[in-house]
Amino acid sequence: MGSADKLKELEDELARTQKNKATEFHIGILKSKIAHLKKAISAPKKSGLQTGGFDVKKSGDATVVFIGLPSTGKSTLLNALTGAKSKTAAYHFTTLTVVPGALDYRGAKIQLLDLPGIIAGAKEGSGRGKEVLAVARNADLILLLLDVFDPLYRPKLIEELEGIGIRVDKSRPNLLVHPKLRGGVNIHATVPLTHLNERMIIAILHEQGIHNAEVMLRQDATVDEFIDVLEGSRKYTPSITLLNKIDLVQPQFLKAIPYGFVPLSAEKNQGVEELKEKIWEKLQLIRIYTKRRNEDADSTPMMMRAGSNVGDACERLHRDLKKLFRYAQVWGPSAKFPGQKAGLDHVLQDGDVICVYKR
Repeated sequence: MGSADKLKELEDELARTQKNKATEFHIGILKSKIAHLKKAISAPKKSGLQTGGFDVKKSGDATVVFIGLPSTGKSTLLNALTGAKSKTAAYHFTTLTVVPGALDYRGAKIQLLDLPGIIAGAKEGSGRGKEVLAVARNADLILLLLDVFDPLYRPKLIEELEGIGIRVDKSRPNLLVHPKLRGGVNIHATVPLTHLNERMIIAILHEQGIHNAEVMLRQDATVDEFIDVLEGSRKYTPSITLLNKIDLVQPQFLKAIPYGFVPLSAEKNQGVEELKEKIWEKLQLIRIYTKRRNEDADSTPMMMRAGSNVGDACERLHRDLKKLFRYAQVWGPSAKFPGQKAGLDHVLQDGDVICVYKR
């Protein structure tokens, strides 16, 4: 029996198994086996084949991808946001390769990628789905684009992304697994556990070939979250849900949609400016300006992530600057007073100006 057949057999068994207290352990082991087998099957193989435009180099300060069914208006929206010339037409699969565009907003250069529409079974490879979804794994933000006449397809898009290891709008579970050479499995939990127990944890670890480890759980993690951390290849990516072509329906129709979304009409350019601001907020970028001693600050900002500190800024400016760091002066929202003296751990805010002094 091949790996694919074995995987299908395990998935069928999981689907047949009733979920209750008595089957929790069996279900956990099945999920662990499925995850381990999927990882082995999807391991990249060396090949000289070209991927037809799907190899995309990241550029700019952040990368945003469009995910949606064919003909939901991804190309039209890309054109509205960036002016890129992505081919549009009223039939399926117009976009056959990844079409990049650049959005300049608040000093940030944001790479936008128009991907071919995905269909059911994309995670298994239908419609070149695996190649499309693989590009999404490297994105900083995913735009889930839905047609106003098919608004309930959102869970299916998320399921396809989940199938290749993208966890949409989730944070990495707060748990650690540190394999060691001997000593068995030692489990430490700082919170009460309702989903996992010692027997389940040890069995899942053994399925993954880990027989000696220190396990620290700082949250009440589920079986799926524990397996995700063990696999180590999961991506945790924020998203924005977009509902396109709203000009074709009555406003009361939109009130019945059971989730939050940004209303759009890409063709009529409605909601595009609001979307730009939403993208900026979700990416959590901040603008940091640098200056030399006794000179004015640079007019072009350096883009960084919210929560970055002076040390992070030094690493961006020059690879040796952090080693030679003496102190910094900071002006702006994070400073208690203009020109505040700050160390490497000083957390920066949007609009700060910094001047770094070396030893």
